[in-house]
Amino acid sequence: MKIDLTLNGEAVTLQAARSDSLLDLLRQSGYTGAKRGCNTGDCGFCTVIVDGEPIKSCIEPAIRIDGSDVETIESLGTQDDLHPIQAAFVDNAALQCGFCIPGMIMRTKGLLETNPDPDEAEIRDALSGNLCRCTGYEKILDAVADAADRVAGETDVAADGGRIPNGQSCTGCDCYPGGEDQ
Repeated sequence: MKIDLTLNGEAVTLQAARSDSLLDLLRQSGYTGAKRGCNTGDCGFCTVIVDGEPIKSCIEPAIRIDGSDVETIESLGTQDDLHPIQAAFVDNAALQCGFCIPGMIMRTKGLLETNPDPDEAEIRDALSGNLCRCTGYEKILDAVADAADRVAGETDVAADGGRIPNGQSCTGCDCYPGGEDQ
């Protein structure tokens, strides 16, 4: 069957079997950022955004997304130009094996679109459906809080992706392009 949708801002028509989940459809179409973990909706590795809401794509029937707007991790930044949420995860060392991170980032994006200034309890609640076996979550929580500041434009980001501490500038050292020794 044909599924018409807007995928990462582009109108597309994809072929799906009646039994395909949204995750199946995405991965068969070359969008491999969403990962298959549990295939039961328990781990959140497959989280994508559908019509503005983070969902677990492994349990969403592909047929139900006909006419929807779907956003995957591939819609965010590139290796050379990270989205602020991706940069916050990198800069806060909030990833190890990286398998859960696309789902965590998409869940974070959904959170920050509805709540641009979440407190720790709200971050924990939003991420409660996404599991990570490597990090212990503290660095992920730090990354989400940092991402909230970055998305809101409150934190400067250095040219190399590192953070410049709030209230400081980095114009007198050689650690950033264009700088010189302080």
